[in-house]
Amino acid sequence: MNLDKIKYDAGGLVPAIIQDEASGTVLMLAYMNAEAVAKTLSTGVTWFYSRSRQALWKKGETSGHVQAVKEIYYDCDGDTLLVKVVQTGAACHEGTFSCFSRRLDTEAEQAARLVDPDKVYKEPLASVLYELYHVINDRKHNPQEGSYTNYLFEKGQDKILKKVGEEAAETIIASKNNDKAEILYEMADLWYHCLVLLANHNITPSELFEELKKRRK
Repeated sequence: MNLDKIKYDAGGLVPAIIQDEASGTVLMLAYMNAEAVAKTLSTGVTWFYSRSRQALWKKGETSGHVQAVKEIYYDCDGDTLLVKVVQTGAACHEGTFSCFSRRLDTEAEQAARLVDPDKVYKEPLASVLYELYHVINDRKHNPQEGSYTNYLFEKGQDKILKKVGEEAAETIIASKNNDKAEILYEMADLWYHCLVLLANHNITPSELFEELKKRRK
């Protein structure tokens, strides 16, 4: 990176937009000073500058939800950074994959989007999978009574594998029946159980997407 191209504000800071590399989901906005930029480049994980605490901080230092840096860009004016990362766990301190989980537009505008597919903002499929994976992984580490996901983890790998096999078979039957609703229902069950399988092995969706990208190349 051409570090001399970065234009810091009067306080010595530059805003950094953090984006999940695999899904394209915007995860968060934070600020970096020159030291945070340098540490991000040297360590390969994101570092920021807290304006409230007046101190450097490493993303995920206490939660474990680190961001492995893949690429860093600066805009045409040099006063904003775009950092593409592989996110571990949730980016938001409230537990959501992205900090941008609230919609500001009105119900009428949302309804219009549903009516006119050309105007719909289509949430990347990957972000939906990440959100579901995060819930599954949270159940793994923070069990909740009555949770089906916890039941699967408690029973262990054999039970999880059995369910993946069952759902795969039911998806095949639904396809043979040429029933769209049934296919969607069974496929959703299959994908859910596959995500449980990934979480059981501590494998993230990002790693799966990386494997698919390799095959595409």
